[in-house]
Amino acid sequence: MPILSDHWIRRAALEQGMIEPFVEAQKRDGVISYGLSSYGYDARVSDDFKIFTNVDSAVVDPKDFNPKSFVDRKADVCVIPPNSFALARTVEYFRIPRDVLVICLGKSTYARCGIIVNVTPLEPEWEGHVTLEFSNTTPLPARIYANEGACQFLFLKGDQPCETSYRDRAGKYQGQRGVTLPKL
Repeated sequence: MPILSDHWIRRAALEQGMIEPFVEAQKRDGVISYGLSSYGYDARVSDDFKIFTNVDSAVVDPKDFNPKSFVDRKADVCVIPPNSFALARTVEYFRIPRDVLVICLGKSTYARCGIIVNVTPLEPEWEGHVTLEFSNTTPLPARIYANEGACQFLFLKGDQPCETSYRDRAGKYQGQRGVTLPKL
C-alpha cells in the first residue's frame, strides 16, 4: 500500500471532491498548521464541540450512549477539563475513493501539550465530516482552537479496489454531518 503524495491528494480533492473545502498549501502563520502537506492533509477542527461532563452522573456505555454525558459549545476556543475529553468535527467533508484507506494522526503541537487526537481509519467509499476525539491527558485545563489544524490524514492506495466498501455495507456513519455520537 503506497502512501499517496501531494500531487495525488490535490488532484483527487479538486477533480473528485475528495476534500471540501480544500486548502492548497499549508497555512501556519500564527495558527496550528492545516492544509496540503507532502504526503498528507492537515484537517481543521470546526467550532462545534461536545465536552464530556459528569454533571448528571451518566454512565458511558457505547451500546446505550447517553447524550447527557456532553455539553454542547460553539466557540472559537474549547477548554477541555483536566483528564477529560471533547468531541468535535473536521471543517472539511471527505469522500474517500474505493481503492484508498485513510489513517489519521494527531498534530505534534497538541501531542506535546498532552492532548491526544483519535480517529478511526476512513474506509473506502466512506464520506462525511470526521468526528474527532480530543483527550486531555493532563491535570490542567487544555485549549483546542477552532478553524486551525487538528490532525493529519495519510492516504494509502490499495493494490486493487476492495471487494466491499463502507458504502456497499451501508455503514452506520456514512454521510455524517456535524459531531456524531456513538451508534450501535
